[in-house]
Amino acid sequence: MSDSDGKKPLGLRGGARSGQVKQSFSHGRTKNVVVETKRKRVVVPKPGAGGAQGGGAQSPAEADPSKRPAGISDAELERRMKALAAAKANEAEEERRREQEEKAREEERDRRRREAEEKEREEKERQEAARRKAEEDERKRKEEAAAKKPTPVSDPAEAQVAEARGGKPAGPRKPDRERPAEERSVRGKASRDDSNRRAGKLTLNQALSGGEGGRQRSVAAMKRKQERMRQKAMGGGASHEKIVRDVQVPETIVVQELANRMAERVADVVKALMKMGMMVTQNQSIDADTAELIVEEFGHRIQRVSDADVEQVIDTVEDKAEDLQPRPPVITVMGHVDHGKTSVLDAIRHSKVTAGEAGGITQHIGAYQVTTDGGQVLTFLDTPGHAAFTSMRARGAQVTDIVVLVVAADDAVMPQTIEAINHAKAAGVPMIVAINKVDLPAANPDKVRTDLLQHEVVVEKMSGDVQDVEVSAKTGQGLDALLEAIALQAEILELKANPDRAAQGAVIEAQLDVGRGPVATVLVQNGTLKQGDIFVVGEQWGKVRAMENDRGERVAEAGPSVPVEVLGLNGTPEAGDVLNVVETEAQAREIAEYREQAAKDKRAAAGAGTSLEQLLAQAKADESVKELPILVKADVQGSAEAIAQAMEKIGNEEVRVRVLHYGVGAITETDIGLAEASGAPVIGFNVRANAPARASANQKGVEIRYYSVIYDLVDDVKAAASGLLSAEVRENFIGYAEIKEVFKVSGVGKVAGCLVTEGVARRSAGVRLLRDNVVIHEGTLKTLKRFKDEVKEVHSGQECGMAFENYDDIRPGDVIEIFEREEVERTLE
Repeated sequence: MSDSDGKKPLGLRGGARSGQVKQSFSHGRTKNVVVETKRKRVVVPKPGAGGAQGGGAQSPAEADPSKRPAGISDAELERRMKALAAAKANEAEEERRREQEEKAREEERDRRRREAEEKEREEKERQEAARRKAEEDERKRKEEAAAKKPTPVSDPAEAQVAEARGGKPAGPRKPDRERPAEERSVRGKASRDDSNRRAGKLTLNQALSGGEGGRQRSVAAMKRKQERMRQKAMGGGASHEKIVRDVQVPETIVVQELANRMAERVADVVKALMKMGMMVTQNQSIDADTAELIVEEFGHRIQRVSDADVEQVIDTVEDKAEDLQPRPPVITVMGHVDHGKTSVLDAIRHSKVTAGEAGGITQHIGAYQVTTDGGQVLTFLDTPGHAAFTSMRARGAQVTDIVVLVVAADDAVMPQTIEAINHAKAAGVPMIVAINKVDLPAANPDKVRTDLLQHEVVVEKMSGDVQDVEVSAKTGQGLDALLEAIALQAEILELKANPDRAAQGAVIEAQLDVGRGPVATVLVQNGTLKQGDIFVVGEQWGKVRAMENDRGERVAEAGPSVPVEVLGLNGTPEAGDVLNVVETEAQAREIAEYREQAAKDKRAAAGAGTSLEQLLAQAKADESVKELPILVKADVQGSAEAIAQAMEKIGNEEVRVRVLHYGVGAITETDIGLAEASGAPVIGFNVRANAPARASANQKGVEIRYYSVIYDLVDDVKAAASGLLSAEVRENFIGYAEIKEVFKVSGVGKVAGCLVTEGVARRSAGVRLLRDNVVIHEGTLKTLKRFKDEVKEVHSGQECGMAFENYDDIRPGDVIEIFEREEVERTLE
């Protein structure tokens, strides 16, 4: 299409226009970007188009038909015009808003810059003021030093005022113009110093811009500098006097703990050790000698203490005579098993104690208090009579005042009676002999008295000084006389104790109760044990949560010679441990931990070999000894100990019983796991396995054996240990044969023609070849023939042919010894 057609060329009206947009970023940065703007194409309607549509007011586009787009109605055109006007208004508003934001950002940048400059200027002024202050202080010190010298006084009135104030006359006063500028501006700076206190704050803009030379000091450094200047201005800059401390140093101490006790920095202590050539850290231990050098280097005083000093807190003060008060005697009933010890005590207490013991045998130590008809209180300890409880009886003799030796009139003195006599003599305790069962027809009290003479126990009826009473627990005969004898003996002893001191006692028995936890039967010996007392007993400690007497009643306190069950321990103590009351839990815990560690060290030292040769010898010895491992759980500590000691006595040089573990309480899964790993049975004495332990034992095949009488337990373990003994092999000589001639037989070898000279020769027996009565071969027979037939045996006086298995060196004149081996089962005695 060309211009000659009368039409315009096709193209965009006006074309593209360029412009600039200002972009804003963080930290006040901006950027101008060149953009290209395009205008929308507007189609102008042809003249006369839509002229038929009418009605209403006309817009400028409607008035000018040449500007109306083709095919656009008046309403559409009006709507488009309104939208175009609104878009233009929005664009103008957006431009105006951007300009305002840009202006606000510019003002914010100017404000921050002014603040940074202001703070920088304040900082410089503050430093300048500090410098001038320091110079002023220096000048004042010089003036004070110069003022000590006599100087002329320019004004007599001024001198009088100075003297009245207690100072020295001042020198000639300088006019203001001659005084230093910093001195003139001190008062003017006072108000400015308040604002300078905020100079330590650091803004984000200041940190980013850095000021002059960047950030030089931290806020903490500036504060420290201000504090030093303040102290210097107040004359307090002198160093403080060092505090000399008394430092307690044990045998070994951790470096950090040593620094804490000296109140010194750990780094300084480590540095001092490194100077001494010891490269250690703060968590390593050093010995007392090294610690002493460090303490002296830091100027402190050392106090060497031992680890055992922790037990010094236990009160060991001797009681004064005026503080002592009478106390009930403690009587221990001893004697052979089944001689009626518990029955005698039972008759005295009018209760049935024996009925509660398995098999009528006392398995535990019991402690009871009895009030006589005369009102005197007696404390009885009933000890078991079985040989396995020797150590428990020994503990009973150590805490007792009087021993009542019960001997059956129909049985006389027995081995455990002798043990009881020896315990009483070793403890230095007076003895009263109670001859029991005098109501029986076979009773012979005089035989008992005579037998006691062999053990240096001379009763009063035999002109001695030991009281003897004939009693019968069944009929009650002689019980009153026995109590009178006890009361008389107690009166002679004049037993006294101080109840107004920290309690001290002995553990008679201890057990692990399911509902109450560890429970200890304690016999108080000194002082008064009260509820709430903190105590240490052996390797355990605790706080008295509750106490029960022998009748099961709750009591708040227990005085001397009173047996009580104590609740509140953190573990089960050993029977015979000493209980001591201390002041604080920390002391009790420290003493218990020290004792536990000492016991571990002792056990480790006992099990350690001192040399390689000893270790090798021990290993060889262990290889030849067979062991029967067992686990023992009992209801009380004393029984567990006694069983363990009885097990140690079982065995010989070939077989021994090893107790892997013994404890108090029910059999648990942990015990089953240990037994499975060791292949050991679990023995429960008056205890049972809980449900998980039973299930675990069934699953793992661990044997659990329950016992209530110690006789059966010991016998079963002996039988089991006997099964480990190798059978004894005995040789029975059954015959002799002499070789008369030696023949060579093809396929067989050398055959000896023999004459049986003694006994019988059997083919199944063993043979030895003797030459000049020296054994040169031992083996078995390959063949035994009588003429040409194989026979089982050949009797004395008959000839036979013999051939040895794998041996041909036989000669005429040799003697063949025929014997049989027999295995004999062995048992432990």
